[in-house]
Amino acid sequence: MDQLNARRLNRQDYKTLALAALGGALEFYDFIIFVFFAAVIGERFFPADIPDWLRQMQTFAIFAAGYLARPLGGIIMAHFGDSRGRKKMFSLSILLMALPTLAMGMLPVYSDIGIVAPLLLLLMRILQGAAIGGEVPGAWVFVAEHVPEKRIGFACGTLTAGLTAGILLGSIIATIINSTLSAAEITSFGWRIPFFLGGIFGLIAMYLRRWLQETPVFQQMQARKTLAEKLPLQTVLLNHKRGVLVSMLLTWLLSACIVVVILMAPVLLQKQHGIPAALTLQANSLATVMLLVGCIVSGAAVDRVGAAKTLSTGCVLLAACSWFFFYSAAMAPQYLFITYAIAGLSVGVVGVVSFIMVHAFPAAVRFSGISFSYNVSYAIFGGLTPIFVTWMMKFTPMAPAYYVLTLAGMGLLLGLYLGNPKRSHNVLSQMNV
Repeated sequence: MDQLNARRLNRQDYKTLALAALGGALEFYDFIIFVFFAAVIGERFFPADIPDWLRQMQTFAIFAAGYLARPLGGIIMAHFGDSRGRKKMFSLSILLMALPTLAMGMLPVYSDIGIVAPLLLLLMRILQGAAIGGEVPGAWVFVAEHVPEKRIGFACGTLTAGLTAGILLGSIIATIINSTLSAAEITSFGWRIPFFLGGIFGLIAMYLRRWLQETPVFQQMQARKTLAEKLPLQTVLLNHKRGVLVSMLLTWLLSACIVVVILMAPVLLQKQHGIPAALTLQANSLATVMLLVGCIVSGAAVDRVGAAKTLSTGCVLLAACSWFFFYSAAMAPQYLFITYAIAGLSVGVVGVVSFIMVHAFPAAVRFSGISFSYNVSYAIFGGLTPIFVTWMMKFTPMAPAYYVLTLAGMGLLLGLYLGNPKRSHNVLSQMNV
């Protein structure tokens, strides 16, 4: 392990990182493409005579169900990932995502079968959530345990960028569909296209992961017979409460950034300010590109100046840039592309989150520790965020900005906490086997 930590990134490291990031991007696309067509899905899967705000809230509730299902799938896969191997679960999650995504593209709508339509949609969304629950934590663990310790920040930031590239892919597909098809065609059949593509993408990703190798960290634990003897999750809950708390709070920050600024914003811009769908999706694509850049920059900064400083500085920028974006969307929509791009770059602070989490738990229970913390927190905060923000917008149109601002403040406090050597030693010292 000392040789692993001392060397530089080699060709195999870059290959592993590229395949993991690409596969994660394709699977993440499957999970989030729903939100880009939330408006038309709401029209097709719910009665036409209910208020628009209620239809929108019900649609986002089904979207949120995917987050609520993540903990169960994540905890089960993480258990076997810690006991049987990272690679096996890393490959399984992709198949569990591809099949329900294909099915979503073939579902009958409300006018065909009534209330059964949204119930079937909800079931497919729950299956997607179970799959993604094992994917994201597994990807972070897999990559972090492959690369030298001094390059974990860059690797985690790059992988997070790869995962969020799935959002960019979804935005591009949605932009193409909204630009080439009429509103009637999208309502009729166009909304199904991205789900069919997503199922195909998932099967491609499953094939690509055949070329990945088990992590050196897990192989060494097997050789030393140091795999967790007890239930890994039990060990996490009994011995690593502080790591769980820090990881859950950071996941809340991550969910606020991604769900509000990247996923919800296009629909909010359309509904609130009457900005054309094609235009908001183009701006969203640009913002997501900047998010990818921000993740890589944040990860590289962690390797140079540390996680605490990077997190604190990034949260200050996030607060300022996201507020400016939502404020200018109402007051000066002609600057949409510029302000959205800056906001997307500031969201790149999420590239720090995975680095902190992989250091918060020892290798024997790392997959379970991250999976439990990340998925439970995302189920609560990521799942309820769209509903809460939508409800708050009944009182103020700046509700999304206030929400992100509050979470950025929490991230700043966490950065200061982790910057204290006495505190950080207890949380960020678990990387070695």
